[in-house]
Amino acid sequence: MAKRFIFNKSLIGIVLTLFATTLFAQKPRNISGTLVDNNGNGIVKTTVLLLGEDGTEVQRVETSKKRLGRGGGNFEFKKVMQGNYTIEADASDAGKISSPVEVVDSNVKLGDITLSADVPSPKPEADSDVTPVEAPGPDPVAFTPDAGKDYILNEISFEIKKMTAELKYLNEELENLKALSKMWVNPLAIYSKEIIMKNGSTVFGKIVYQDEESIKVETLVGYLIINRQDVVRIVDNVVTEEQAEYVPEQVRDSYTPPPMPKLAEPQYTSAKRDASKKYSANCVLMGNISEKKDAQGNIVFNGEIKNIGGRRSDFVKVDFVFRKNWSGETKTLTTFVRGGYHTFDSGITTDATLLPGATGAFELYVPHDFGSFIGYSYVIDWEEYE
Repeated sequence: MAKRFIFNKSLIGIVLTLFATTLFAQKPRNISGTLVDNNGNGIVKTTVLLLGEDGTEVQRVETSKKRLGRGGGNFEFKKVMQGNYTIEADASDAGKISSPVEVVDSNVKLGDITLSADVPSPKPEADSDVTPVEAPGPDPVAFTPDAGKDYILNEISFEIKKMTAELKYLNEELENLKALSKMWVNPLAIYSKEIIMKNGSTVFGKIVYQDEESIKVETLVGYLIINRQDVVRIVDNVVTEEQAEYVPEQVRDSYTPPPMPKLAEPQYTSAKRDASKKYSANCVLMGNISEKKDAQGNIVFNGEIKNIGGRRSDFVKVDFVFRKNWSGETKTLTTFVRGGYHTFDSGITTDATLLPGATGAFELYVPHDFGSFIGYSYVIDWEEYE
């Protein structure tokens, strides 16, 4: 009976010992250390993360502040279950760390941890029972900022967007002010019509309505109703960018006609317009002559001439007689029509020929140094050869 009691007592003792060992092995442990820079100074108020094997966050703590000018940078994870973990920290310019650590049957003391990309993983102190683990490779796992940092970044991004919108608005206002100032300095910037009156005044504006008696013009000061009989000319100004002045070859102060082809017995009909001849040439103006002014102040006249007669017309030209002032001073400029080509028996070739029913355009440039004029008239002339 005594032997059985002793055996049962021994069995109970073994069971209790195994149970106590199991409970002791599963007891949570602590992980502690200190973050320092390359000079050995503690890095304070820096977030340290403890990540599990699957990369999820287990705990996060913040390094301690300095006390009496000493210490600082300490951190501690409490009640950590046994297993493999990774410690990560990012101290901006001081560096970052991503180091694995294993928790077994005792507390883990990591000691000083220097944040540097080239420094290997920290080793536990001598009194720790943790097995050293090799440092990670040169490319550590990227650190995800905490919620506080995300909030700051969002605020900065919002302020940048706000300032960008304000800057865009101010630029638009500045462009509007420049446009208004340019409009008052140079009305042709927005109004292309220059209306020259008989009294010598000029009106810059936009024609919004016109009939046989009056013209309604939009100007900088409002709408004006102008009597058509008081208008001398309407110039269409071409608004272009600044460019080098160009004077075409067609501009000439006086006209010297080309040598006439040597024919046996030429017969000229332009000197005597005999309307009784049914099959003679007859060149007329198609539509109106448009008058435009470019950015350099040169005036350009354009139009079309058509031969409605029954014969070919050669050397078709338009003579413009400009009236310079009220005293009667005039000046003449001539331009040829761009028609078809014709070669005479003498070998002379002209490109100012209009066959019956043909149309040719003409263009006359009046340079800026030609001076002002109060009006003009034109005469269409041509030659006919048998």
